[in-house]
Amino acid sequence: MVEKKRVVIVGAGVSGLAACKHLLERGCRPTVFEADTVLGGVWARAPACTELQTPRPLYQYSDFPWPESVTQVFPYHRQVVTYLDAYARHFGVLDCIRFGHRVVGMEYDGVSEEAVAGWKEWAGNGEAFGSGAGEWRLSVANAEGHVETHKADFVILCIGRFSGVPNVPTFPEGKGPEAFDGHVIHSMDYAKLGTSKAKEMIRGKRVTVVGYLKSALDIPAECAEVRWAFSKFAESYYSIPMKKFDMVPDHSLFEVLAACLIAITPKDHYNRLEEGSIVLKKSKTFTFCKEGLLVEGESSPLKSDIVIFGTGFQGDEKIKDMFTSEYSRTIAVGSASTTVPLYRECIHPKIPQLAVIGYSESISNLYTSELRAKWLVHFMNGGFRLPNVTVLQKDVLEWEKYMKSNDLAPQALERRPKPVYGLRVQVLHHCGSVRLVYRLSMRLSTALLKIKLGWPNARQDARSRDLQKFDRARKMVLKLYVRSRHVVVRRQD
Repeated sequence: MVEKKRVVIVGAGVSGLAACKHLLERGCRPTVFEADTVLGGVWARAPACTELQTPRPLYQYSDFPWPESVTQVFPYHRQVVTYLDAYARHFGVLDCIRFGHRVVGMEYDGVSEEAVAGWKEWAGNGEAFGSGAGEWRLSVANAEGHVETHKADFVILCIGRFSGVPNVPTFPEGKGPEAFDGHVIHSMDYAKLGTSKAKEMIRGKRVTVVGYLKSALDIPAECAEVRWAFSKFAESYYSIPMKKFDMVPDHSLFEVLAACLIAITPKDHYNRLEEGSIVLKKSKTFTFCKEGLLVEGESSPLKSDIVIFGTGFQGDEKIKDMFTSEYSRTIAVGSASTTVPLYRECIHPKIPQLAVIGYSESISNLYTSELRAKWLVHFMNGGFRLPNVTVLQKDVLEWEKYMKSNDLAPQALERRPKPVYGLRVQVLHHCGSVRLVYRLSMRLSTALLKIKLGWPNARQDARSRDLQKFDRARKMVLKLYVRSRHVVVRRQD
């Protein structure tokens, strides 16, 4: 069924490559539009010192293992890009990619917005390609700026959350970057410079990096002398050395893992703290002045030549900007107080013939994106129909309520370890390592994903039992690091 359809994939990162590969296996030859000149998504322009956040065995495609030459537990940026490139070449994905082509807008055509809004069934009949009356029209700009229109029966957005639209802090009038005599850039622009140009820019300069997630951790590793401030202290994780530098957060490790906000420090990070080449400044607010930054709690300005915002991205705005229709822009990401409304983390209940893969985060994005790609392609090939729109929306709300529930309070350790059956998870608290926590979290993420991607016609009572099983497994993991505020997992010999 899918082999004769016009399918467009936007983005040639981890998710886009997987979606293309599985479509090719079903006889469909999609067109992949990639704005950059290379594949890899966020990996294409990451700082050279960036490493994987997830152990290598948990970050690979199911049918394409890492080469034996890569032995690091957390491979470097260049090794990841090489791996993704090899995957694309091996499965013929590379031939489908049109590099240097940016989708600047898209609109659903052939059916009025009023009719789409009134549909009781997704796409009119619950099938991937609807009745055939509607199609997507995409405006695509090449490297020279020339814009062409492309038509598609189905669009898969694989644009991710951590690129494209930078999240730049706002300041009172006269207290923002305009008051600063130095240079201010976002980590996105820093990464685009490339390693050699970036190092040349910061050589001999006093650099302040604002933030405390992955890019804000990696960039200082490339700086000779760094003065480091951060405004969002909640984004960090437990580690014994952090107590010494007054960096222990208030939230639990599990909450960070569940929200996928964990960040691994670069090599020699704490050595640099000891020697003073990196200085931590704990602050939730700051403003600019002529000499640098005025940091809350500091009596004198933090003198700087360059300020780099490692403050993340506005992923929701990135999705909204894909659509030209005000109707689609309004409903695409939901309200400010809700999660992006995606059924099975893939399908928007009110936007037909379109899917999103790679926007919902997990501890192992590659693995979960591949599972979602398989599920989606099976749907596109006529494997099943979606429930009606009301059921889709109810499922989205139910999932959002569950994920927002704040019942993560630690439970007391039990004397004897108990296995948790039904999810292929067995948690034993009499062992300890950060790697174990990763493995357990990965398995929980997989179990959770399987619940989400369960067949749409599964009975409600069966789904409730699955959620209860996951909840029991989650609480078992919590027992691994209760009774300690600074040790991730306690070992009992």
